[in-house]
Amino acid sequence: MLNLERLRMLRAVAATGSVRGAAATLHVTTSAVSQQMGRLEREIGQRLVERNGRGIRLTGAALLLSEHAGALLAQAEAVETDLARYRGAVVGELRLAAFATAARGLLPAALRALHDRYPALRVHTAEQEPDVALPAVAAGDLDLAIAQDWPESPLAVPDGLGRTGLVDDVFDVALPAQHPLAERPALDLAELADADWIGWPAGQLCHDWLRRTVPDAEVRHTAGEHATQLAFVAAGHGVALLPRLGRDPVPAGVRFAAVRPAPVRRIFAAWRSAAARQPAIRATLAALRAAARP
Repeated sequence: MLNLERLRMLRAVAATGSVRGAAATLHVTTSAVSQQMGRLEREIGQRLVERNGRGIRLTGAALLLSEHAGALLAQAEAVETDLARYRGAVVGELRLAAFATAARGLLPAALRALHDRYPALRVHTAEQEPDVALPAVAAGDLDLAIAQDWPESPLAVPDGLGRTGLVDDVFDVALPAQHPLAERPALDLAELADADWIGWPAGQLCHDWLRRTVPDAEVRHTAGEHATQLAFVAAGHGVALLPRLGRDPVPAGVRFAAVRPAPVRRIFAAWRSAAARQPAIRATLAALRAAARP
């Protein structure tokens, strides 16, 4: 009889290309993955891994087994979902990943609510960008992912996943307190055409939005963390667009104004459709929605 947990580890090795990557994805040690892979080899009587320079390579048998493992794990999950729904208990373990802003702005309150109401549910979280987290949910390595996209640039969700919106996150402009427009409650982006900007690294959705909306923006500095951007603004080095979610703490010397047109990104949760009725999934989604309310 094939062990489902070992099959899950094999899938993670196939997806990440290494034992170390699988261990990081599954939040276990590399030795635990190696031991389970060895036991799986003995169960099927075939080699699964070959040395390839400093790394490893999966054998043909491993690739075949990994392909079948996806269907087996999905079927097992469907059975677990039906059983959990039958008993209606919010118990067990749930693996959730969120990008940085959502991890900071939503997870602390949501996890506290889940702990208080469902003490038998253990939630494991990781900070991951959507391009990593969503495929991990599809592969069965995560149960839920919190991701983001923009209405004009929707994010493709892998097949087999469901999604639900959590909050529409509005961006405001952060200005140094001494800026001539700092006391205005709202601004047109055109009024900041000559400003120095603290922008986002290339490749991030916020960077793309700024380039589309203010194509001539003079981006003097880039930073991926809100705290760094706010420190630059407070020191008078430019202005920045920052979301309302996960913004605090704001240093002295920074003022915020609404901007027109208002940048809005969509924060959503995604899960495997086969697990949609699991009580733990439903309870976690409810806690996330509550945490997202102003």
